[in-house]
Amino acid sequence: MIQNNLQRILVLLVTLVLLVNTSAATCNMVIITDPTGTDPNGAAAGSMSFADNMFQSTFIMSKEKHFTVLSGGEGNETPRLAAIVETIKRLNNGATASEAASAASSYSGIRVMTGGPTIGAAVGGSFDVYVVSVAGDGTITATPASGGLATLPAGQKGAIIHLRNTHGNPQYGTAETVRQETAIMIGKMIRDGYPATEILGAAFEEVAKDSGEKYGGGGNNLVSSITSGDMFTPSKLNTTGYPMDEPYSKECPVDGWSIAYPAAENYQTCPYDGTALKTVYAYEALANKITVTSNSTTVSVYGTDAPGVYETTQEIVQYSVKKTGYNSATIAKSINNAIDNGLLVGVNYIEPKDINIVENTRSVGVYFKPLPDHRTSPPWNLPISTSILDIVGSIQTAIGLILIILVLFRSTLISSFLKKRR
Repeated sequence: MIQNNLQRILVLLVTLVLLVNTSAATCNMVIITDPTGTDPNGAAAGSMSFADNMFQSTFIMSKEKHFTVLSGGEGNETPRLAAIVETIKRLNNGATASEAASAASSYSGIRVMTGGPTIGAAVGGSFDVYVVSVAGDGTITATPASGGLATLPAGQKGAIIHLRNTHGNPQYGTAETVRQETAIMIGKMIRDGYPATEILGAAFEEVAKDSGEKYGGGGNNLVSSITSGDMFTPSKLNTTGYPMDEPYSKECPVDGWSIAYPAAENYQTCPYDGTALKTVYAYEALANKITVTSNSTTVSVYGTDAPGVYETTQEIVQYSVKKTGYNSATIAKSINNAIDNGLLVGVNYIEPKDINIVENTRSVGVYFKPLPDHRTSPPWNLPISTSILDIVGSIQTAIGLILIILVLFRSTLISSFLKKRR
């Protein structure tokens, strides 16, 4: 699975290198509030920038091994691609965060930041960061570092935040101050017990508002393997992502109904119960998306890229969990019923063993099998043997041929019949 994801990332990056000048994230951060890896929201990471083309290559995540790779720097796109690939390769082979991030030092102007809940965090190459550590007694240490290699050791609560200004940003020159202020804010929130996913949203808010490096990008929950995906990345080449300090949607605080901007501008109250809608800013939507709550179930889908499958599967699994709990048999039955009813198209039936449940992080993985013979849907599960259907089909074919003969030779047959009657 990791190899397949890596190949997709490489295809995306190579395509971008060929078509456009890909942007480098100017803000990268890794935040670890629970270095044991048991808190489902205990480690998070994300990237954003003022520049165009903030695609997901700037915040790569391994769902299987729970690490992130954040890229940036002022070097060329091809060396940055090579640094990302080398960093991922090292992490897959069991390297520490510092060993993996040091790969960036071999490429001029490139920055790679990496980390995970149990491996700590590190940044290598060309960077201006603060390394934040929070001791058991609540003491906060924020240490500046520039270039080479900087590390947050495994087992340590803390963070690494990188921030520079993009040329052309109207708030150019603010990065140094904002970098320090945000680092201190992150340290205080870690000390006060906030989870990493919520801290990431708050840090994005401060960086976006005060430094102008505000376009997504996005974020990852490194413990529960949740990503904001393409929520905030640009939908077209050579455009910016979504501004993280602007309204993203409106939602009903009672029943959860929501609608995204710009359509949200037309709604002031919930269409179902008339409740006044709450405006949700992008940095809040980011934190909400990647934060696991007692009422949320994270769903991952593997084995298919068919359109709409992930969204529909997510709804089915969440409903099944709410109704019968984390039961692989009932989840599989719900999914197969949806296939029979035509709600899920392009996937094969699954069995309980195809459902992977991790209750402590409230996550469910669904592994779809490819359909045979280029089919678009599974064969019908009929109560009669297919051999009987073959016989019926043969009979129908014979009858059809007889009818065709009768039509083609009806005049000859009628004349012959009349002659015999005479």
